[in-house]
Amino acid sequence: MNKETIILSTETFLQSQKIYLITLDKIEEFSYRINEGVGDMARLAGINYIWNAPEERVVEEQINVINNAVLNGADLIMLAALDPIRVSSAVREAKASGVGIIYVDAPADEEAIVTLSTDNYSAGRLAGQLMINELQEEGIFEGSIGVVGVSPEIVTTMNRQYGFYDIIVQDGRYRLLETQYAQGNPIIAQSMVETYINENPDLVGVFGTNEGATIGMGYALMASNRPIVGIGFDVTDIIRDMLDANVIKAVLMQNPYTMGYLGMALAIAALTGRETGPSFINTGVSVVTRYMRRIVV
Repeated sequence: MNKETIILSTETFLQSQKIYLITLDKIEEFSYRINEGVGDMARLAGINYIWNAPEERVVEEQINVINNAVLNGADLIMLAALDPIRVSSAVREAKASGVGIIYVDAPADEEAIVTLSTDNYSAGRLAGQLMINELQEEGIFEGSIGVVGVSPEIVTTMNRQYGFYDIIVQDGRYRLLETQYAQGNPIIAQSMVETYINENPDLVGVFGTNEGATIGMGYALMASNRPIVGIGFDVTDIIRDMLDANVIKAVLMQNPYTMGYLGMALAIAALTGRETGPSFINTGVSVVTRYMRRIVV
C-alpha cells in the first residue's frame, strides 16, 4: 500500500468516526472558544464532530447528554465534566462501550486518554498574589476579602479557590470571608458581591473564579464607590471593558481555544492509533490588566 492510499484510508476512516464535544454549557464564551479550537482542527483534518451540552449547568442533564452520545454511536467524547464524581459513572459506562474519552478543561474522576486543562491550583495562587500586590499598591494592608465561586462540585474552580486561599492565609494580613457560590450566573454573583459590600465595611477585595462570577463582581463594584480590588478569571468583551474602566484590576485568562484545538488533534491521534503523549497537558494562563493586555506566565 503506497503513502497516498494510506492517507486516503485514514481520511475515510476518520470520516466514519463519531466525535462528540460535550462542554459545561453553550452559554459562556469559554465554551464557545473551546468549540472554536475543536472546529478549526476538525476543518484542517477534513472531519466532522458534534457539539452538545446541557441547556443549563445541571449535572443530570450533562449525564443524559453523555449517555445519548454513547447511544448514538460515539467513538470518542471530548468532555468538560460538570461534577467529577457524579459524571464519572457515565464516563465509566462510555469507556466500557469502547468510547474514547479526552477531558478539555474539567476532568471527571475516571481515567481518560489525556486531560487538557489549566493548572488551576497554581493559577489560584497567582490570583492571590495579584490581589495582595494590588492591595499593597493601594496602601491597603488589612481588611476582608470575599470569593465568589461556581459550585463546590466543580474541581477546576475549587482548585483556584484553594490556591487563592493558601496565598491569602500565608500572607496573614487579610481576613477571608465565607465563599459564595453563584453557579456561574452573573446576576447571582452580582447580588452576592453586593451583600459582601453591604455587610462588610472592611471589605477590600473580591476574587471571581470564573467568567460569570467575574462579570457579576464587576457590575457590583461598578455601583460601589468604595476602593475594592477585583481580581477575576477568564476574559470577555464585557470584562475587558471593566478592566479598561479600572473596575477590575486584573484577570487570569485561560486558553480554551488551545484546549479545543489540541483536544481534537489528540482525538484524531487516539482514533488512528498514534501516540497521544502525557496524560495531562497544562494549557497555561496569562495575566490581563488595564495596562498590559497579556502577560504570559
